[in-house]
Amino acid sequence: MSLELERVDFLVIGGGVAGLRAAIELAPHGEVLVATKDRPTESTTGHAQGGIAVALSDEDEVGIHYEDTIQAGAGLSDEAAVKVLVEEGPERIRELISWGAEFDRADPDSADASKLSFTLEAAHSRKRVLHAHGDSTGRELVRVLVKKVQGLPSVRRYPSAVVVDLIMHEGRCVGAYVLQHGILRAVIASATVLATGGAGQVYAVTTNPIGATADGIAVAARAGAVTRHMEFVQFHPTSLQHPWAPHFLLSEAMRGEGALLINVCGERFMERYHPKGELAPRDIVSRAISAELHRTGAANVFLDLTHMDPAFVQKRFPNIYSTCLGFDLDISRDPVPVSPAMHYIMGGVRTDMDGATNLDGLLAAGECTNTGVHGANRLASNSLLEGLVYGARAGATAAVQSMHSGIKEVAPLTPVRTIPAHDEIRGALRRLMWERVGIIRCAKSLTEAREELSQWEFILEAHYQTRRELELKNMIQVGILITDAALARRESVGAHFRTDSEA
Repeated sequence: MSLELERVDFLVIGGGVAGLRAAIELAPHGEVLVATKDRPTESTTGHAQGGIAVALSDEDEVGIHYEDTIQAGAGLSDEAAVKVLVEEGPERIRELISWGAEFDRADPDSADASKLSFTLEAAHSRKRVLHAHGDSTGRELVRVLVKKVQGLPSVRRYPSAVVVDLIMHEGRCVGAYVLQHGILRAVIASATVLATGGAGQVYAVTTNPIGATADGIAVAARAGAVTRHMEFVQFHPTSLQHPWAPHFLLSEAMRGEGALLINVCGERFMERYHPKGELAPRDIVSRAISAELHRTGAANVFLDLTHMDPAFVQKRFPNIYSTCLGFDLDISRDPVPVSPAMHYIMGGVRTDMDGATNLDGLLAAGECTNTGVHGANRLASNSLLEGLVYGARAGATAAVQSMHSGIKEVAPLTPVRTIPAHDEIRGALRRLMWERVGIIRCAKSLTEAREELSQWEFILEAHYQTRRELELKNMIQVGILITDAALARRESVGAHFRTDSEA
């Protein structure tokens, strides 16, 4: 495969909230290239419906947000990292508003019409979740950040670019190999920021977009970066379960506003599993739904909003309402069939509180990282805030720590191979991870999964020249990391639940 060489001051891989915020921070310090796998506006961020958690309401405090985050993390959150998140969060939100973010406000007919509107979500003790256009918060953040980036002449966007591997030189990351429109480029940079999002496509059932194939975690691990907490995979309890629909996320905020979970017999069941009922932490709700499905033999439970004012439901959740209506489901009048789906990975590339990894020249931010904020279980709506706070920090660190390598040429990637039946392997991998390394695990299921994964390890030994093959290589790499970590942690904690737990 021929190789083209390109030089920039800073390379940001990923165009979601973390990558864009890092690019904005880097813009005054040199030329920034933002490489995105798809269109510049397509990222996991854009699929985030529920909102962004921040202690800005009159009834809330930074300390309370801190305690809720620590409690949700089941004792494994890094306290200093959480402190950074909740203390810097308000500043990042005010900054977004100054850039034009349109968060929902109070009832326009009320005396407090100018006040921000906050909602409650599971495991929060206060209404602190901001939302935009009802249930399109992520899309609004992307809109604002993309517009901001477009006004920065030093930032250049690089769409349809798939990261192949990081470029290492004398122990330092000096950029990345990137495949764009069939052309392999070596992008040399004085600092590289990974912000590639999540790993949802490693699982057969996921709310994540098609591009969430764990690319950043995989390329970082292959280069020698440390990963941590890979066993902690969060399964969202309520994704649409419909034969004609993808696993569309039904926001946590729906239960925060009063939606109920009922089983196939029409019975509420969550109070049998947790005193907070529908507002229990996500991992508990997901396992409760799984237990109900096993007990009743049904394929789904139902999210019921029919006791709520239809006008309120339609106004509060316009995107969910219109999407479900396209599948002949009126969420204001019909109980909606739901089941759990892989939603978020708490583990990732280990970083410090400034976004630095153990590899010189490599920074990381967002879902591909493990800052320590989420511990064993992410508190709902903390992910967008983490992307903003730690994206800004990673950008600032990259600007200060950047160092030109002086590298003059880069060796081509060889050998280049193809993977026979790669789509079939992809499907088998995703089913294996869902069935054996899913919501409920044990030594037997994990050992069986690891044995099957080993038959595909040969794929990790070569380079490829198509997006689908590169994604499969990364998915296998991260599937192995998740499974090995789940085998190593023998006790159940947070989102990692083993039926043979030693604790």
